[in-house]
Amino acid sequence: MNIFYRPKYLSDTTQFINELKTKNPDLAAKQNQGRALLWNRALDRDAWAGFRAAKVSQHPYVYQTAAK
Repeated sequence: MNIFYRPKYLSDTTQFINELKTKNPDLAAKQNQGRALLWNRALDRDAWAGFRAAKVSQHPYVYQTAAK
């Protein structure tokens, strides 16, 4: 037996999540479906190329006015 052994501790939050997953086995599939609505989208490469081409470079000292 290891002298540093501690009994396995599960927080209330971990217990709740584990219980929720056992009650709703399709929860992971629903999460993936919801994530796909917002994040898993096809990129429009032409639009991104246009965004990058239209980018204006920023001066190193933004608030300094140009001396004439």
